[in-house]
Amino acid sequence: MSLFTRLVLCTIIFAGIATRSQASIISYLALLDGPSESPPNASPGTGTANVDYDDAAHTLHVHVVFAGLLGNTTASHIHSATAVPGVGTAGVATTTPTFAGFPLGVTAGVYDNTLNMTLTSSWNPSYITANGGSPGTAEAALALGLAQDRAYLNVHSNLFPGGEIRGFLQPVPEPGSLSLLGLSALALRRRR
Repeated sequence: MSLFTRLVLCTIIFAGIATRSQASIISYLALLDGPSESPPNASPGTGTANVDYDDAAHTLHVHVVFAGLLGNTTASHIHSATAVPGVGTAGVATTTPTFAGFPLGVTAGVYDNTLNMTLTSSWNPSYITANGGSPGTAEAALALGLAQDRAYLNVHSNLFPGGEIRGFLQPVPEPGSLSLLGLSALALRRRR
């Protein structure tokens, strides 16, 4: 491994440690499509899901934009945790049968809501039971699923009851971490 690669990796690790120790809001992004479903489908539908988890306020802000579905929406929620990161299926973690206020019976829409993770109404009751029996233990399990790339957001439709579009929620690097990485790379290039 080259010196440059080692220094870049160290910078990423230290920036992540410093950022995570101070941050209370962790942002995740998922690109939603049919080929990401399990099993994959040929839906032309697409979307994005932005999820901000605030571990201090115990909230989950969910913003979803989707369009081009073949079927009409019937539900949407977050599933967690798959056995293997980035693949497979898992049970529903959040509100069932769907997020409160999610646009149903449409092929395109926008959803924006904040869930209070301390309330049982924000959870699938079976997820709470399977993960310690309280909203607090369910929150810890979902936070771990998100951090381990084992949670995904799914939009279900009448033509695809198992899910028409989905995407695994990936952490979004903080601007400060990206700036630090860029400065490190620039400094190393100048040394050569």
